[in-house]
Amino acid sequence: MSSKVGIVSLGCPKNQVDAEMLLFTLKSKGFELVNDPADADAVIVNTCGFIESAKQESINEIIELGKLKQEGKIKAIIVTGCLAERYKNEITRQLYEVDAALGIGANSQIADVVAELLSDNTEHKEKIEEFPDKQLLCLEGRRIQSTPPYTAYLKIAEGCDNRCTYCAIPMIRGKFRSRQPDAVVEETEQLAKDGVKEIIVIAQDTTRYGEDLFGEPYLAKLLKRLCKIDGLKWIRVLYCYPDRLTDELIDTFAEEEKLVNYIDLPLQHCDGNILKRMNRHGNRESLTALLNKLRAKVPDIILRSTFITGFPGETDEQFEELAEFAAEIKFQRLGCFAYSAEEGTPAASFPDQIDDEIKQHRADIIMEHQQSVMAEYCESLIGKEIEVLVEGYDRIAECFYGRTYADAPEIDGCVFFTAKGTKPQPGSFVKVKITDYTDCDPIGELAE
Repeated sequence: MSSKVGIVSLGCPKNQVDAEMLLFTLKSKGFELVNDPADADAVIVNTCGFIESAKQESINEIIELGKLKQEGKIKAIIVTGCLAERYKNEITRQLYEVDAALGIGANSQIADVVAELLSDNTEHKEKIEEFPDKQLLCLEGRRIQSTPPYTAYLKIAEGCDNRCTYCAIPMIRGKFRSRQPDAVVEETEQLAKDGVKEIIVIAQDTTRYGEDLFGEPYLAKLLKRLCKIDGLKWIRVLYCYPDRLTDELIDTFAEEEKLVNYIDLPLQHCDGNILKRMNRHGNRESLTALLNKLRAKVPDIILRSTFITGFPGETDEQFEELAEFAAEIKFQRLGCFAYSAEEGTPAASFPDQIDDEIKQHRADIIMEHQQSVMAEYCESLIGKEIEVLVEGYDRIAECFYGRTYADAPEIDGCVFFTAKGTKPQPGSFVKVKITDYTDCDPIGELAE
C-alpha cells in the first residue's frame, strides 16, 4: 500500500503553483495524494513568509498539524516555501513538530525526503534540512491543478529585482528570472486542451517579464501569443509594475479580445517622497497620468491596486494625500494594508517608525471610503446584462454564483444570480441581468 501525502498550501497563487508541481512530483513517485491532512501519513506545509500575519498563519498551521501528529494520525510534517527559506536556521529548532524543512531550491527533492521520513525507524533519525541555492528552483515541470478545472494560474517568472525597501521577497526568492516564452505557450496550450477557460498570468512583477532574456520587456508579445490559443476565453494579468506599463502593453489590452480589461497595479502609495523611500518611482501626478491614459485607451478597464499605510516617516499630510488620491481615482478594486516591518529589509531599520494603531487606523479610513466606491460601481451595473463565469450553487442563498471579468478568484467578489428552469454548469459562461447588490456583490437573474 502506498503512503498517503497531503499538502497545505498557504499564501499567494505563485506559491500555489509551486505546490501543484510538488503534488505532481509526489504522485509520479507513487505516493497517494489526500485532501484531508488527518488522512495522510505525511503532510507538507507550503508556507508563506511575506509579512507578519502570513508568517503567523503558517506557524499556526504547523502547530495544529503537530496536534494530529501527537495523536498518531500523521507521522511526519515537512515545511517548504517562503517561511522555510527565510528562516532556514530556525524552523526545525523552534518548531519541534517539524521533521524536515526544505528551501525552495530543494523542491525537486520532496519525494525522496518524504520517503526517508516514512521509512522504518524514522523516530531515530535526525531532522532533515535541505537548503540549496534558491536559484535552483526549477521553473519548468508538470503540475496537478488545484484550482477549479476551468481556471488556472500561469507563473511566467520567479524572483524579483525591484528591491522595494519594505519587501523580503528578493531575499527569499532570489533574482528575477523569466521562463522561456515557448515553454509558457506550450504549458498554456496544454491547459486549454485540458479544459481551462481562464488563465491568470502571475509573477512577482509580470511587467518585467523577458527583460533578463531579451534585454527589453516581452510581456505584450507573450500575451499576444497566448491570445491565439484555441479554447481560452479569458486571460487575466496580475502584479504589474507601473513603471513598466508600456504603451505597447496598454495597446495590447485595448486590442486583444481574450485579454480581459482588468489590471492589477500594486501602487503602494502616491506621495513621491514615500515612494522614493520605498525604492519605488513616480508621484501622484505621474501615477494619475498613467491611470488616466489606461482609462482613455481601455474605457472599461477595471483598476485594482494595493496601498500601504504607516510606512516609516509617513506624515498626516502624506496620508491625507494618499486618501485623496484613492478618492479621486476611484479604483474599482482596492486593498489597503498597515505597514509591516519585516526583519532584514531596509525599511525595518528606518527612523520614524509609526505606532501600530495609527497605521491600522489609516488603513481602515482608506477601506471605509472604498466601500462607497464599490457600492457606486455596483450601482452602475444595475439594469445591465453582464457575462459571468459560473462557479457553483450556494445552497444557503439558493442561487448560483460566479465571476465577471472584473473579479479575480479569491481576491475580488462574486455575482449571485437566480436561474429559473435551468442549471448553469460550473465553467460555463452566461449572461446575467443585474437587479441589485449586497455587500458590494452584484445580484441578478439569468438573462433570457
